Amino acid sequence: MSAEEDVRVKVAVYRHFADTARRPEIADIAARTGLDHGRIRAALASLRAQRLLLLEPDGETIRMAPPFSGVPTVHQVEVNGIAYSANCAWDALGVVASLQQAGRVRSECGQTGEPFEIAVGRDGPEPTSWLFHCLVPAAQWWSDLVFT
Repeated sequence: MSAEEDVRVKVAVYRHFADTARRPEIADIAARTGLDHGRIRAALASLRAQRLLLLEPDGETIRMAPPFSGVPTVHQVEVNGIAYSANCAWDALGVVASLQQAGRVRSECGQTGEPFEIAVGRDGPEPTSWLFHCLVPAAQWWSDLVFT
């Protein structure tokens, strides 16, 4: 596996998420890269080892390509009429930033379940009194990324 193929697969994964708001299947990645199943699977494993995405146990289904979530979550982002799922409230802001467009984040407080909604422009979110708190230090997130 080459670093160049890792980059091709990574770009294909992120472009697919950006274009469709859904995780790509191996066939989608192959269509974008021209690589075969084995090389794509090897690149996905390499990208996981580099902590650039999280795979399901099958080794080829993408659970997370931060800030994008491959599964539905309560952290929803709308940009240009497309609804994306983010992994957490923090990643929801990252979805808007990565798409370089204004958007709207809808999520909920992890402690109380209280819903919140915020407009996010190209220069960041609108002013708010809300706080973002992480129970797990960032250095430990990849120990159990789904939990954090």
